[in-house]
Amino acid sequence: MTGRVHSLNVGAPSPMASGGRMSGFDKRPVDRIDVVDPGPRDTGLGSGVVGDAVLNRVHHGGSTQAVYAFAREELDGWAERLGRDIPDGWFAENMTTRGIDVDAALVGERWRVGTALLEVCGPRKPCATFALRMGIPGWGERFVAHGRTGTYLAVVEPGTIRTGDAIDVVHRPAHDVDMMRLLRALHDPAVATEVLAVGCLREPERVRVERVLQKA
Repeated sequence: MTGRVHSLNVGAPSPMASGGRMSGFDKRPVDRIDVVDPGPRDTGLGSGVVGDAVLNRVHHGGSTQAVYAFAREELDGWAERLGRDIPDGWFAENMTTRGIDVDAALVGERWRVGTALLEVCGPRKPCATFALRMGIPGWGERFVAHGRTGTYLAVVEPGTIRTGDAIDVVHRPAHDVDMMRLLRALHDPAVATEVLAVGCLREPERVRVERVLQKA
């Protein structure tokens, strides 16, 4: 399975609205990025993309959210549904892909991209900043209900990624927990139980799923 890097996007701190708080959500295309393991969310670098701003360390960043990938095909689908242009990076993705089903990626799947090795960790849960960016009432719920929210990746081997690089799936685990199923597990206790039984999650994602059962 091979896809391609359609766009690489990096965000500098900027206000989300007039007088609003600062955020690194506004990501703009660049020709290349260097990726590293950013370390723990609260004490590390934040983003795994060198030069990319992560200002809210409570909900974003850290080793299992080092790089965020989202499919250009999904952006095109949202553009059609919403009747508006959605440029690369508009959903705050670091890597806009083509030709690979990002949401069918399995937890623990590994991608060779440029000279970097990345590992699929978990789906995105939209935040209030995303809703503010879109300006659509109920956007977060609508985005999750669609079920294809992209994937966060860890950096197993640091390296350089360039626009146009191939995305080669070099390892695919022997289980069926993909991003869509894991996203459901974050809302459905029955699915959460099934996913936890597989034992494929890294600690931050495992804790998120365990909380679903604690609240049930």
